[in-house]
Order: sequence, then C-alpha cells, then structure tokens
Amino acid sequence: MSIFDAVAAFFGGNRKSDEREQREEHLRAAFKARCRHFKALLSANKRALESMAALEEALRGEQHFGMSFVRAHCTTVLTNVFNMVRHLNGLTENAHAELFERLKDIQQRITDAVSPKEMPEGGPFVLALTETDLSLSHEVGGKMASLGEAWKVLGQEIPDGFVITASGYRRFVSANDLQEEINRRIQMTDLSRLENVFALSSSLQQLIIASPVPEDLARAVHAQMDALEVRAGGPVRLAVRSSAIGEDSLGASFAGQYRSDLNVTRESLLDTYKEVVASKYGVTAMTYRTNRGIPDDEIPMCVGCLSMVDALAGGVAYSRDPMNGEAGVIVNAVPGLPKTVVDGSGEVDVFRVSREVPHVLLDRHIAVKSSRVACAPGEGTVVQPLARDEGGAPSLSDEQAVEVARVALGFEVFYGVPQDVEWAYTREGRLIILQSRALPGVDKTAECPPPPADAEVLMEGGVSAAPGVGTGRVVVVRRNADMLGFSPGAVLVVEQAHARWAPILSRASAVVSEYGGAAGHLAGVAREYGVPALFGLSGCLKGLEGEGMVTVDADARRVYAGTVEAVLARKRTPRVIFAGSPVHAALARAAQHIVPLHLLDPDSSSFSPAHCESLHDITRFCHEKAVEEMFRLDESLFSTRCGKQLRYRGGKLQYFVVNIEDGFCKPVEGRYVDIEDICCAPMLALWEGMLAVPWSGPPVSGGRGLLSVVAESASNPDLEVTSASSRMSRNYFMVDRHFCNLQASFGYHFCTVEAQAGEVVQENYVSFHFKGGGANAVRRMLRIGALDDVLTENGFIVDVKEDTLSARAEELTRKEALNLLNIIGFILIHSRQADAGLSGEASRRYFADDLRRGIEQTKKVCGKKGE
Repeated sequence: MSIFDAVAAFFGGNRKSDEREQREEHLRAAFKARCRHFKALLSANKRALESMAALEEALRGEQHFGMSFVRAHCTTVLTNVFNMVRHLNGLTENAHAELFERLKDIQQRITDAVSPKEMPEGGPFVLALTETDLSLSHEVGGKMASLGEAWKVLGQEIPDGFVITASGYRRFVSANDLQEEINRRIQMTDLSRLENVFALSSSLQQLIIASPVPEDLARAVHAQMDALEVRAGGPVRLAVRSSAIGEDSLGASFAGQYRSDLNVTRESLLDTYKEVVASKYGVTAMTYRTNRGIPDDEIPMCVGCLSMVDALAGGVAYSRDPMNGEAGVIVNAVPGLPKTVVDGSGEVDVFRVSREVPHVLLDRHIAVKSSRVACAPGEGTVVQPLARDEGGAPSLSDEQAVEVARVALGFEVFYGVPQDVEWAYTREGRLIILQSRALPGVDKTAECPPPPADAEVLMEGGVSAAPGVGTGRVVVVRRNADMLGFSPGAVLVVEQAHARWAPILSRASAVVSEYGGAAGHLAGVAREYGVPALFGLSGCLKGLEGEGMVTVDADARRVYAGTVEAVLARKRTPRVIFAGSPVHAALARAAQHIVPLHLLDPDSSSFSPAHCESLHDITRFCHEKAVEEMFRLDESLFSTRCGKQLRYRGGKLQYFVVNIEDGFCKPVEGRYVDIEDICCAPMLALWEGMLAVPWSGPPVSGGRGLLSVVAESASNPDLEVTSASSRMSRNYFMVDRHFCNLQASFGYHFCTVEAQAGEVVQENYVSFHFKGGGANAVRRMLRIGALDDVLTENGFIVDVKEDTLSARAEELTRKEALNLLNIIGFILIHSRQADAGLSGEASRRYFADDLRRGIEQTKKVCGKKGE
C-alpha cells in the first residue's frame, strides 16, 4: 500500500474505492435517467396509438365530429410523437436527432390538411344588394348572391337593401379577438353531449353579443342605410337575414338554422346584426354543422338587410314536389308574411301547378287559417287573428299561384336543380322574390299498400313532409330541456314543426308534428337527413303520448301501434350525409400522414428515419430503437447490472426485467434475476395471475396461418431467447416496489399493462392496452368483444376502437389493484390466439364464459396464496 493510500485509509477513505463508488453512483443516476426516458416514451407511445385508433374509427364516417375533434386528435398525436422522439434521443444521446426534421416535415403536411382555408382580405364591409351576384358568393353568401342574381340576370323584383359582407364579419371578429377564444371554448367541449352544446352555445352567443361593432364597420353600415332611406323617401324597416357562406348550398341548406329578424329599425340594426352573427353558434346551427361535417371556421356570417315587404300573402314554392318529383310545382301560401310557412307554426294553403307549358292549376287544398303574421307598429311582428270566413279564403288567386310556379320553374332552369323559392305579394299585387335555394331531398314517394290486416292504426292523416317509415319509442318534446333526454332511435313527437328541434333530428327514427307542412325548415332538414316526417297530424301529442313503441309510415300518413314488420319492409337505406363531408375530407387528408405504417421490418435497411412517411412510422421506429437500447443483451455494464433475463424454477424465460428502483429485493449480479428476488408487488400479482390456471393452448381452428416458430414462442413460456432476430417475441417488465410496466407480445397480439399499487389510493391505477391478432378483422373483433365484456364486469372502464382495447381502473386500494392485476395476468395468457378459434357470436359468448370461469378460479388460487 502506498503512503497516499495508507493516509487515505487512515482518514476513512480509499481513493480507488471512492472512484469506483463514484462511477457506480454515476451509473445508477444515468440508468435512472434512461429509465425515466424509456417510461415516458412508452407512455407517449400509448397515448399516440390511442388517438390514432380514434382517428381510424372516425374515418369510417359512421359518427359525427367537428374540426375541433380532428385538430385535437392531430395535436395529441403530434405532441406525443414529439415526446417519443425527444425521449428516444435522451435515451440514445441524440443518436436519432434527424427524426426531428422528419417530424417537422410531416407536421407541416398535417397542418396544411387541417388548417382553415385562407379567406380573401380587403373586400368591402358592406355592399348594396343590387351590386351582388353569384360571383360574389364568397363575400355575401349564397342567399344574398342568389337574390342579386335574380334581379340582375332573371329580372325578378327583389327587396331593396344591402349586405354586411364576409369581410365585414372578419373585421368584427378580429376587432374583438373572438376567433381564438371561440376555438378555445369549442376545443374544450365534448360536443357529443347535447347539454354541453347548450352551455357552449349560450357562452359563445353572449360573448359575441357583448362585443362592440368597430367604428369603421358601423360607419359603412350607416352609410348604406342612409342611401337606402334616400331611395325609399323616408325611414325604412328591415328584414335582417343570415346569409352565411355555404348556407343554401345544394349539399347543405342550413334551413332555419340561423336567425332572421323582421321589422327592424335603424336604431336596432347593429344590435340585431350581432344577434344574427351570434346565431352561428346557436344549438341548431352547431349540431347541423357537426352532422353535416362542415368546419366552423369556414362559415363567415354575412347578413342581408332588406326593406320589409308589406305582404298581402307570402309563402314558399317548390319547383318540384319534394315528396314526388313528378307531381308538379307545389306552392304553399298564407295570408300576410310567410313566417308561418317556414317555421311550421300554422296551417297553409297548398296549390299544385303543372310543370308543362302552358302551366295550369292541377289542384288546391285551402286550409282554415286562424291567424296571419304582420309587421308590428313598433318593431318585430304580431300575430293577428282571422275571422273564420277570412281564414277559410284562399291566400292566392289561381292566377297568382300559377305565376309563382312559373317563376320557380324559371329558377330551376337557370340553376339546373330543383328550387325552394320564398316569395311575397305586396298589397299592390307585385310579386317579390325573397329567397331561392337548391331544394334538397327531392324523391319519389314509395307505393303505399293498405294497412296490414293485423296492424292497429293509432292515427291517420296530416301531411307527408319527408318520405319513409320508421319505428321507435314515442318521446314527446315540448321544451329545450326535453331534448336532453331524447334517446337515439326514438320517435320525436312535437306540437310545432319548428327548426329548434333539428339538433335531435339526426337521432330520431321518425318525427311527427301537430302543426306544420312540407315547406317548413324542419321538413327540409328531415329530408336532408332521410328521417321520415309526418306533419299537421291534429291531436298527435295527446294521441301518441305514452303509447310506447309505434311505427310511423310517412308515405301513407299513418301511425301504427308497436313495430309493424310488414310496413318496415319498405324502409329505405339511410342517407350517409357525413362521409365525404368537408370535415371528413380534412380528416382523410391528415390521416394519410398519420395512420399508415410503412416501416414493417426492423432488420431492413429501409428501417430508418429517412423512410418515416407517417407519424405511425415514427412511433414504430422510436419504440423499436428504445427497446433495443434498453434491453440489448451484450456485456455492457448497463445490461449486466440493469437489464435482467427472468429465471423461474431454473428456466430462462422470454421475459426481461429492468429495475427502476427498489424493484429487486437485493442486489442482483449477472444477466439473470430469479422471480424470488423481485419485490415489485404489481409484477408479482400479474405473474401470479399468469400462472394461476394452466393454459390448454389456443383453440382449434380450421385454417392454417400461424407460423410454427411464433406458435412455439407464444405457447412455451420457458423458451429461451437465442437469436438476435427473436427480440420481437420478448416481453419486458419495468419495475419498482409499487410500479410495473409490461410490454408483451403473445401470439400476434401486443399488449401493455401498467399499474401503480401503493398506499395512496388516489395514485393507484391499473391500465391494460390490447391490440392486434393473427386472424382476420372479424375474428379479432370477436375476441375484443369478449374481453370488453369481462373487463367491464370486473370494474374497468373500457374503450374499444377497431381491434384496439384500452381498459383502466383508478383510485384503488392496494389490495384492489393487486386483485385486478391477477385478473389481467390470467387474461394475458388465456387470450393468446383465441381469435383464430372464434367464428361467430355464439363462439364469442362461449369464450367470454370460459374467461369468466377462469377468472373465478384465478381469484380463488391467488386468494389462497395471499392468505
């Protein structure tokens, strides 16, 4: 011993020993940091794959969602993939830094796919209506552009007025910094729950109404108002009407979804303008956009300000009968303003005019109208009662009905599609066109046989407003609060066919109303959605309430008791209105940079960052390289001290264990760790469940397809890993005393188990993620369905998307967490290759029952060990 060493030893130290201990301490710290990176990478990988699964499910087009859903999930995937790249580079000392550039390139493609369209800037805030035409649809909206076109090209008389444009709307929004706050509130809201939509709607409308109109926009509006009053020779009352971009298009009418105010004074104009803008976020409008897949931020709200027409009569004309396109032109009319026609609140006269020239009146139905809507002396409108003889008189002469029909047919010829034309006759007898839009849902009514002999007709009559048949439980809705409890598949029964009920229309099997007709807004939306509608059925609220299941035949105008299969045989295939919509298309554009997996073979030269074309590729690369880095079995100090191959009863298993901290009962030297030396309670509970009930092997299947090597590795838990290419069949535990994470492959499916089982209930959880299989998609889904059943029965919250299952239980006592891990351990072993033996619902139920029996046996075996 040197003098230096002797002195060092005298003072209680040895230099070489201290250096060795420092190296050991440095090694332990470095290893803990690596474990933290690996654990965080696995967590990010799980969240990224869950969001990818949600996007894949949404791509099928069978559910409704908005751009907030698309952007939220894209952001979630991007954030977690970024974290995977960051933690992989932390794990490998920046060996894969080029992944950041690949991620940046893919992120830009996704951003381009989901970003709002660039809107033109610098347009006028206000335009006179006579200056507009279809070339200005992007500035004044389809409704006002169509009116301008009718005056310029077709020579039809329209109200004088002006339009507050899309540029004016953007000025109002930007001046008050509204869009960012609107997007934030939408992003934070689960729009699948109607009560959340009501709360969000109220919040956003209040936000808009409370915002001031900027001075430059206000000046432009007042200048147009001045010019309008000069032309009119005095004060003018206005009809303030929505004309949002995309409104009144062929694919989406937005009928009745936005606000219109009648008889508005100059003094109230700016406040009314804000109320119409705010109606963009009404419940009906938001749910309509969601159902039709229309992005919120691509709908600037233009507003038309039109001189009020002192209407003697008004209404709506259909250039083709929406229930039977061959039946002629349908003219719906009421005395006074046409409001009761479009909101379905009263009886209407119906005239049918031939499409052939010369146009002749084919027939007419004159209703007994109890009232008419007229302008109030101050602002707004009033309902004026009609004497019986006055209410029973025709709203139009036959000649006027033919004139309206001729104009409607002219619009159809000009636009090339059937038209829905709103009109009014002045007291001087002039025909004024108020609106013309494409007529959705023109169909041919099905043949209607007489009622089946054994069917009970509850009610008969009314007006067929949307074709088809449907069945469901009667739900009467009288107020907004009733909509919250409306169950999917029910029959909606209301007093008035008002557009306010549109938010639940997509969930209804049919709709029946006491008042209203085929010309109303709700009827139009029902035809768009393909929902059978029977309106004007007197006494239907009292007659149907409490009836339970009914069958609605809108074609034959009958309601039957119960489910009548003979009638339902005529049921049409529902229209798929969401697939292919703008939101769905945006998701599809983004998903092509997220979902596809191109990196399939880790041993291929193309398995590199340069060949990552999607976020899925990056997750696969990161996961593979992280596992390779953490668990490579060379003679390095890390692997000999940290990554241990598991031994059980002397056999070397295909499981590898990384001790994060305090997961081993004592220091373990060499490459192997025995199960007896592990003191991680969650891992031991999982292990007990895996061994509790012997596995009898995969079910017998009539087909071939499982490779023999994979079958052997899946069915032989004592198989020793002997070759570098076999790492994909390894299973990895990360452990500390109270925490366990297992990454495992069992017979062509991959699963993750993560659990915390300590003394703090609020921190404890068990999470199980299961995906894939060797059989076809139908068989994989049958296995997933059985696992869903048994896990839900045992207290897990389960989410299934395609062949991916995620289950989680939280806030558990230590004992509860360990018991659930026993169950998961059993399922890990006994679900192997089960998909290959499932061929139908009966086999799925048998497999689920078999799992239930095994879980009960596992509880008994593990319970005895715990005693």
